[in-house]
Amino acid sequence: MRNEILPSQAVADDEMNSPDDTPAQGRRVNMSHVSVVLARPRFPENIGSAARCAMNMGISSIIAVNPEDPDEDRMLKMATHKAAHLIRDMPVYDRLEDALEPFGYVVGTTARIGGVRWPLDSPREIAARLVGLSQTNRIALLFGSEDKGLTNDELRLCHALVNIPTADFSSLNLAQAVMVLSYELFTFRSMEPSPTGTRLASRKELEEMYDHLSEALIRIGFINPQNPAYWMMNVRRFFSRVQLLPREVKLVRGVCRQLNWYADQALKNKEAGGDYRPGGESAGSD
Repeated sequence: MRNEILPSQAVADDEMNSPDDTPAQGRRVNMSHVSVVLARPRFPENIGSAARCAMNMGISSIIAVNPEDPDEDRMLKMATHKAAHLIRDMPVYDRLEDALEPFGYVVGTTARIGGVRWPLDSPREIAARLVGLSQTNRIALLFGSEDKGLTNDELRLCHALVNIPTADFSSLNLAQAVMVLSYELFTFRSMEPSPTGTRLASRKELEEMYDHLSEALIRIGFINPQNPAYWMMNVRRFFSRVQLLPREVKLVRGVCRQLNWYADQALKNKEAGGDYRPGGESAGSD
């Protein structure tokens, strides 16, 4: 991993609003809090082109995860000198989970419709949602590899999914997809008031909660232990709609700890020949 330096997910009070966030002009997405994250990009030229597109639209951070060919010189040729610093300062990660840890909201992109997938937004619809969220949260725009896109395991890390509408031919170059989505975020204006000042739980906090919840639900027999990630998809969708706060994550994990405690008591009583009941009694005890 190279240059593992990212701003904290929570944004300082003096960065709350972008300069153009005025009532007369309409509220807009705070692009300084948006990062482009490229998962498993195959070609360095595409990384450079994506950096150039991001820079055009006011995005000053690009992150690569497990790039197939991290040739910086070839990236720089396509980035041009204006976006060269994005390439030179670009963090490179081995694991997507590590790259997304500081972000409060992750938007995944997909060209495929159907299967085990979440409701899809258009770029303009997600832009409207990000107006408020981007004021106090770091936002990740996640793009998959050029040939396969995002896998189901990668999609489960997203809060929302975006599909870029096309005609019959739906294959966009990686840089084109970055430009379309970034452009919609950059140009969107909302005259509607939207709440700010709320920090969402980070990706790291959520993943730790999901691991804890999966363990508890397996132990009480609620989900199948053979393929817990599949059964947790609906749980993830539910909590993504809710947009949990840090204190709510702590509440859920408190419930998980209590479920695990009851599971431990049930196991101890079973091993002792009893039948554990909530409240501490065993069947047959006087």
